[in-house]
Order: sequence, then structure tokens, then C-alpha cells
Amino acid sequence: MHVLVVYCHPVETSFHAALHREVVANLLAGGNTVDDCDLYAEGFNPVMSREERLAYHDVPRNQAPMADYVERLRKAEAIVLCFPTWCFGMPAMLKGFFDRLLMPGVAFDISDPADVKPMLTHIRRISAVVTYGRPRWMAWYMGDPPRRIVTRYLRRLTGNTAKTDYHGYYHMNVATPLRLQRFMQRVGAAMARFA
Repeated sequence: MHVLVVYCHPVETSFHAALHREVVANLLAGGNTVDDCDLYAEGFNPVMSREERLAYHDVPRNQAPMADYVERLRKAEAIVLCFPTWCFGMPAMLKGFFDRLLMPGVAFDISDPADVKPMLTHIRRISAVVTYGRPRWMAWYMGDPPRRIVTRYLRRLTGNTAKTDYHGYYHMNVATPLRLQRFMQRVGAAMARFA
């Protein structure tokens, strides 16, 4: 399977950077091909310009500023997201990536606004590896927006057909080395059998 891995963390020595390496290594070991999209390393600009917003509904002109990323998304059969949760949401760079990429003519057909159709029907799998600073009950209390975006919104864009899984590590603020190691092993095993 051809997997687009979207990684978003600015610190190369972080636990999340180690998770990202584990994800990529195990996807490859499992026989998949990987397009490793490191948003920080690629210098991705998350800010939608005035011109982009004005052209947002103008298909296919709206795709020109994001043409390379559109092509990468269209080639993918699966998406794996690797990111931390900050302020109970995605990092701004990842949110900007979605704002700019998931547009009409790419993620959905809005030619009939009363009947919007999903266009990511070629995506068969969606997975996310997400860390949280706070405990799970607090993320639940806040609605756990990252989990909902991955398991509901992105899946909806596939026509509700993609198999979706979510690997969340909660309460990083009190994590122990043993618990982090166990989580990394679970993530690695899940990616090794990814299909």
C-alpha cells in the first residue's frame, strides 16, 4: 500500500520524533511504500493567503498553490498522521495543511452545495499517532477534537469507507520511560501489520 505519512512536530529529539521514525520504519518493513511528509522539514506554509481564499471554490485554479501536495494526496492509498495535541487541538501547521489541502475538487465535490460528495474515496486506511499532555478524561471533557477530525471528518471524506484507527498516548506530563516504550511498541506493531 502507498502510505502518505504526515508528520508535524518541530523538535527532532522529541518523543514524537521517535514515534515518527518508528511509524515509517515499520510501514516499510511491512512492505508498504511511504511518502514521508515532514511539514516542518519541508518548510510548509500553513497560512492560507487572501488569493487562495478568493479562489477556494474555483476548481481547478484553487489547486495551483498546493499542486505538489494535491498530487501526493491523490497518489496515496492510506494516510498516517503523526502529531502532538496542543491546547486540545492539532498544531497550527497541521491545521493549516488541512485548511489549504482539503479543498473543493480535491477532498470533496461541492458543485451541488446541497449534495456535497466525498472525493478521497481512493484512501483505504487512515491512522493517527497522537500524544497529549493531559489525561484522557480531560481530552474527553474537551471533546477530543483531534480524535474526531481523524475518525469522523477525514473518514467522511473517503465516503465513510476507510478503515480508521487512532493511537493516542494521554498524559505525557507524567509519562514514565516504561509506559512510553510500551506505547511505542504498540504503535510499531500496528504499523508493521498495516494493510
